[in-house]
Amino acid sequence: MTKYILLALLIFLSSCSFDTKSGFWTDEKKIEKLAKNVTKILEKKTVRKKEFNSNLIIDIKKNFPNKSSELLNNLAIKDFNKDVNKISKFKFSKIENFDHFEPELVFDGKNFIFFDDKANLIKFDENFKIVWKKNFYSKQEKKQKPILTLSTMNKILVVFDNISKFYAVNIDTGNLIWSQTNENPFNSQIKIKNDKIYSIDMNNILRCISLLDGSEIWKFKSENIFLKSPKRNSIIIDKGKIYLNNSIGDIIAIDAENGSLVWQTPTQSSAIYENAFNLILSDLVAQGDSLIFSNNRNEFYSLSLNNGLINWKQDINSNVRSIFYNDLIFSISNEGYFFVINSKNGNIIRITDILSVFGDTAREIIKPIGFIASYDKLMLSTSNGRLLTIDIATGKTESISKIDNEKISRPFVFNKKIILVKNNSIIRLN
Repeated sequence: MTKYILLALLIFLSSCSFDTKSGFWTDEKKIEKLAKNVTKILEKKTVRKKEFNSNLIIDIKKNFPNKSSELLNNLAIKDFNKDVNKISKFKFSKIENFDHFEPELVFDGKNFIFFDDKANLIKFDENFKIVWKKNFYSKQEKKQKPILTLSTMNKILVVFDNISKFYAVNIDTGNLIWSQTNENPFNSQIKIKNDKIYSIDMNNILRCISLLDGSEIWKFKSENIFLKSPKRNSIIIDKGKIYLNNSIGDIIAIDAENGSLVWQTPTQSSAIYENAFNLILSDLVAQGDSLIFSNNRNEFYSLSLNNGLINWKQDINSNVRSIFYNDLIFSISNEGYFFVINSKNGNIIRITDILSVFGDTAREIIKPIGFIASYDKLMLSTSNGRLLTIDIATGKTESISKIDNEKISRPFVFNKKIILVKNNSIIRLN
């Protein structure tokens, strides 16, 4: 009898699982060219690491409608100089925790604005000369190393930071318009529409704030948990609604006027409460009636903007922002594969390996950061400071440019030039 009891006990134990819970611009130099339905989050899923239809040529169409929208996070197709041979940098002291930071440059036609490690706001003109430089932090606040998130509308620059401060600046002069503090630090994109600012703080509270004086108009509180993802939350605005994600992967639609809930779609099981810190979602992107996003749980979603219902879902492991290309979607997986997807039904059309030039060993440490697209090329930045030029038609990597040896930001386009941000510099490619 004893041996049967022991046998039963062993079978029981084996079936159980146990959870354990300031600067100057350098001289230009040559760029070195190198070789060319909701699922459980703990469920094991096979990550795609093979090419598919790799010989398929994508038809390049240059006459389809192409309208980018910052409010929709829709980068669309950019016109930029792809033949980059020189590089120059505007240097500053190192920004701490840069690996967990998603820098954004703000553009207003012929100028762009960023900040340095001392939280100085710096405006550059089209020739990359400093127009003005301003700082609105006390000595004590500077010691906290604030990280700034920027947005602009109607000649007003809005700044939110990770030490609970937010303020507005005249974009022409750099003079302060108003300054406020929040009860919690902010950790999201900033969107501005109809003199209202929208941002999400670390407690998953969406706050609607007046652009005119910084006063709070309304707030919407989403699910709050102790452990939160380091990835900032994403926001888009379309047809009077605010769409956002929270730390546990819910996608939420809010009435932009009064802050009332329109719909909420969970994409993860309740187990995410114990694993939220490891969940990383891409930015939300919208076009037409579709909202798309992906995550590092091997899930790529298309939802209806109208009701939050799932249009389709694919097994793609990515936390990089995707791009709509006519009726196609371009995505880069965390493993370095270029996916071309039918935006209507979610069918995968082609998968090509764009990191094969680095070798399988390097693939484990090299990660995609972000990309932009022209009509015929993709430009992808990586965690080891490389910029890849990828041919859209073939899906193959044409060249690799060595920008640095450390992480660089996703590419930005300014006057047809590519701009990148590093932990201690702004990088201009010519």
